[in-house]
Amino acid sequence: MQRIRLRYTKRGRLRFTSHRDFQRAFERALRRAEVPMAYSAGFTPHPKVSYANAAPTGTGSEAEYLEIQLAEHRDPDKLRELLDESLPDGLDVIDAVEARTSGLADRLQASVWEMRLDGVEPEAAGRAVEAFLAAEEVQVERRTKNGMRAFDARAAVARLEAAGREGDRPDGNACAILRLVVRHLTPAVRPDDVLSGLRATADLAPPVPAAVTRLAQGLLDEETGAVTDPLAPDRDAATAAPPTAAGLSAAKATSGASPAAGEGTA
Repeated sequence: MQRIRLRYTKRGRLRFTSHRDFQRAFERALRRAEVPMAYSAGFTPHPKVSYANAAPTGTGSEAEYLEIQLAEHRDPDKLRELLDESLPDGLDVIDAVEARTSGLADRLQASVWEMRLDGVEPEAAGRAVEAFLAAEEVQVERRTKNGMRAFDARAAVARLEAAGREGDRPDGNACAILRLVVRHLTPAVRPDDVLSGLRATADLAPPVPAAVTRLAQGLLDEETGAVTDPLAPDRDAATAAPPTAAGLSAAKATSGASPAAGEGTA
């Protein structure tokens, strides 16, 4: 058995893909790429895929992660290429490493988000950020399946800053850019919760919905607010370890593989 960890994106219109829809598209890509998946036991076996902290529907992402378990060894780079070719543009597999350490989900401690606020002056966004950061607690509400729920959006925010200048857009309209680092706590605080907090503390109300993109997620350095690559420990372990016979044979086997003939992308 071999475990491979993948980083993938949600770009353009594909940011509106739900997690369930992505799961279906990814399983189709596994079949097209003829990936030798390991399957669960029972009456309805499923490919062994572990998804970690998926971004909310409607947000873009440059840093989504999952782990697959294979019945046969494959070269991670070749596997990444095959899967990327088998997925639609926008769902792009951009990194793959063999899992050599435990706890990928435990390394996803925080996310770096970018929010583009069209129609908002950067100065107004800066004042709202200052008010939000100065507050010890910022209560917001979110509708859940059990009704409205109130919680503190401030404690999860490790870093928040405003950037951007008037004229950033081609049409010359104002546009503010917010960069924030959010800890993965319970209850989970999402970028739209932070926007609700900015509205509550400083009456910041963008005239159009914000364009939100996750730029990174991983381990959080509390001193600097930096978020580090969660695949780095596996990459370092692979560099330190000598190649195995199974790994060498996998590289040869994968180099001749290709997606099933006659099938397009999802």
